[in-house]
Amino acid sequence: MAIETTPTLVFLYGPAAAGKLTIARIVADRTGLALFHNHLVVDAVAALFPFGSPEFVRLRERFWIEAMVAAIDAGRSLIFTFAPEPSVAPDFPQRLQSLVEAAGGKMRFIALTVAADVQDGRIADPDRAAFGKLRSLDLLRAIRADCDRCMAVMPAPSLTLDTGLMSPEQAAERIVALL
Repeated sequence: MAIETTPTLVFLYGPAAAGKLTIARIVADRTGLALFHNHLVVDAVAALFPFGSPEFVRLRERFWIEAMVAAIDAGRSLIFTFAPEPSVAPDFPQRLQSLVEAAGGKMRFIALTVAADVQDGRIADPDRAAFGKLRSLDLLRAIRADCDRCMAVMPAPSLTLDTGLMSPEQAAERIVALL
């Protein structure tokens, strides 16, 4: 399915357990867009440095940016999944957008939301272990307010989807229709 003629970075963001990777995989399957989910880099850098350490934060951002801008520069559209949280610079999405646009591409911000009770029910799902994702309900509850603040300062999305009110397939269909 041809989507955009301009290389596009679909920046799919939302809290832990909102369904970002599940939905992104469906969108990728339906559109042929490359999927570059955040844990590809998070897990690689975490093998060398503790999560949140200065080295981890610096390398994670550098790898994210280098990979995505290179794809756009090569004319490749892609989907990136992102969980706003305090170890990421608050202006990261805007700086990335400037670099993507300078490389001739564009960004589509898509926000996923999920009610706290639904998120709590999903957090321990065994599928979340595959990429070292957050699975502790206690930790989720401890960081939820900080993550909510980070979510609140994200760029305005083209589309917001409450994944507690629709299936991953329905959410993906809405994203594909937008693209």
